[in-house]
Amino acid sequence: MFDGYDSCSEDTSSSSSSEESEEEVAPLPSNLPIIKNNGQVYTYPDGKSGMATCEMCGMVGVRDAFYSKTKRFCSVSCSRSYSSNSKKASILARLQGKPPTKKAKVLQKQPLVAKLAAYAQYQATLQNQAKTKAAVSMEGFSWGNYINSNSFIAAPVTCFKHAPMGTCWGDISENVRLEVPNTDCSLPTKVFWIAGIVKLAGYNALLRYEGFENDSGLDFWCNICGSDIHPVGWCAASGKPLVPPRTIQHKYTNWKAFLVKRLTGAKTLPPDFSQKVSESMQYPFKPCMRVEVVDKRHLCRTRVAVVESVIGGRLRLVYEESEDRTDDFWCHMHSPLIHHIGWSRSIGHRFKRSDITKKQDGHFDTPPHLFAKVKEVDQSGEWFKEGMKLEAIDPLNLSTICVATIRKVLADGFLMIGIDGSEAADGSDWFCYHATSPSIFPVGFCEINMIELTPPRGYTKLPFKWFDYLRETGSIAAPVKLFNKDVPNHGFRVGMKLEAVDLMEPRLICVATVTRIIHRLLRIHFDGWEEEYDQWVDCESPDLYPVGWCQLTGYQLQPPASQSSRENQSASSKQKKKAKSQQYKGHKKMTTLQLKEELLDGEDYNFLQGASDQESNGSANFYIKQEP
Repeated sequence: MFDGYDSCSEDTSSSSSSEESEEEVAPLPSNLPIIKNNGQVYTYPDGKSGMATCEMCGMVGVRDAFYSKTKRFCSVSCSRSYSSNSKKASILARLQGKPPTKKAKVLQKQPLVAKLAAYAQYQATLQNQAKTKAAVSMEGFSWGNYINSNSFIAAPVTCFKHAPMGTCWGDISENVRLEVPNTDCSLPTKVFWIAGIVKLAGYNALLRYEGFENDSGLDFWCNICGSDIHPVGWCAASGKPLVPPRTIQHKYTNWKAFLVKRLTGAKTLPPDFSQKVSESMQYPFKPCMRVEVVDKRHLCRTRVAVVESVIGGRLRLVYEESEDRTDDFWCHMHSPLIHHIGWSRSIGHRFKRSDITKKQDGHFDTPPHLFAKVKEVDQSGEWFKEGMKLEAIDPLNLSTICVATIRKVLADGFLMIGIDGSEAADGSDWFCYHATSPSIFPVGFCEINMIELTPPRGYTKLPFKWFDYLRETGSIAAPVKLFNKDVPNHGFRVGMKLEAVDLMEPRLICVATVTRIIHRLLRIHFDGWEEEYDQWVDCESPDLYPVGWCQLTGYQLQPPASQSSRENQSASSKQKKKAKSQQYKGHKKMTTLQLKEELLDGEDYNFLQGASDQESNGSANFYIKQEP
C-alpha cells in the first residue's frame, strides 16, 4: 500500500567536474518530500534528487537521465555549450524568457520527451479546470455549497436502485479513505494524496486531506464515482506519486509512519469500484430502437417512437412520424410509459397507427425483455370492474390525488382510469395504470393518511364524503385487497435532498426535497417553487436520482428557482389555471434560460408522467395512519 511513498529525504549531491562550470547549483532544503516511482526518485523541479532543469537549454526531465555526476545538463552538447564563449549570452536569453541561442541535441530523449508531454497535459488540465469552474460559476449553483450552507442531508445512493451503483454502493460512508489528486501542490505533473470523507451527499463527498486534522481550510467536494478517485493502494499499484499537500508538508518528518498509523483499520473503496461504476453505466437501450410510448396529445393511446439518445438511462424518444425530429418525449428506460412493439395490441390498449408503412433504415424493434416487468396478477377471481371507484394520482397534475373511476379493464392487469368530473367525452384523457401500480389507492386512503383528496370538478357537497358520493352515483368502491400494499424499506426520510424529474416538463431534472412520506409514497418539492408544483411520486420511481447524478451522467441540472422566475411563472400559471380537457396542459416550471418562454397552448401540452410501477419486497397496511 505504501510502496509508492517514502518520507526520508536523501542528499545525493557531489562535486562538480572540471570540464563543467565552476558554479554549483544551490542546494534545496533537505526536508522536501521525496517520491519513489518505479525506481525513480523525485522531489520538486531543480531538486537535488528527482527532477532537474538543464542549465543550458532549460529543459526539465528526470534527474537520473541527465548528464554527468551533478546532473546539471541534459546532454553532453549542453554541457560543452555551457562552457563555451556563448555561455553568458545563452543564460541571459533564458533568464529573459527568450529561446536559447543554440539548440542542444538531447541524447536522453525518451524520459525528457515523456516529461514534457506530461507537463503539457498538466497545463491543458489546468485550462480545462479553469473553463469548468467558469461554467459552474455562471450557473450559480453548487450542490456542495448548497448542502454545506444549509446543513442539508441528501438521500443515500442506496435509495435509488435504478441509478448507477444503486445496488452495489456497499458501506461507503464518512471516514472512508480515498486516494485523490493533490491540488495543493506545485509539481507540474498530477500527483495524489489520501483524503477522508467528511460528509456524504449522494454521489458527492466532502473530502479532507490526511494531515489536516480539524482544519477544514482545504476541504473540497467531488463526485466519488469520478475517474480520479481511487481506493487506498492504487497509487502504489499503479506507480503513481503520492505527495502530501504543500500546506502541511513540513508538519511531519516521517509521512510514511503517519500514513501507516492513520490508515491501519480504516475503510476504503473496493478495488473494483471504478469497474463497477463503469458497468452500472452501461445501458441496453440504444439509438434507433423502436418502442411504444404514450401519446402525449391523447393519453388514452400509445404511438411508435424511436430512441434518439440515451443519457444515464434516460431516453429521448422522437415520435416516428415527426419529420423534423422535434416532436419528442423524455422518460427513463424503466418507465411504465414505454413498452415493446405490439404491447398495445396484446392487452387491448388503444394505439395510433403510424402513417409510415415500413420501418426506416437502421430502425429496429426493442427486445421485449429490456422493459420493466410488472407483477403477474390473477384476474380470474375477484377483480377490478368497470365503474368501480378509487383514488388515483392525476398524471396531468401530479400534486393531487383525485376521485377516479375504472373505465376499462385490459389484459395482463392493466386498467384504464378517468378522473371524475374532468373526463373528455370521447375518453381521450383516460390513462393506463397497472393494477399493482403504487399510484392508485383504495377509497379512503387520503382521509386515513391525512392527504387532501381532490373531489370531482363541479361537485358542490363539500367537504367531500365517499359514502355520500358512492350512494349518489350508484357506484361501489374497488376492493381494498386488490391494491398493492407492499412497502419496501426505501430509506428515504423527510427533508432529504435529491435530483428529481419535473414530470410536468419531463426533460428537466431539478433540485428537490422529500417533504412527506406516506408508506411508499413520496411528496417531492422543487426547491424555490411553491407547493402547488409538488409531485406525488413512488419511492421506486426511476425519475428520482441521487445528488450528483446529473454531474455523473452529463445531464443538465436545473438549480432552485429564483424569486423573479417564480413570480413570472405564477402570473402565467394563474391566467391559464388547469382547464382540464383533451387539450389540457399542466403548469410547468421555467428555468432561468426559459423565462421568455410562454406556456404552450392548444394541443402542444406535455404529458405528465406518472409514478413508477416498480415492484418491491416487504408489506405494510394501507390503513396505518401516517403523520403529515
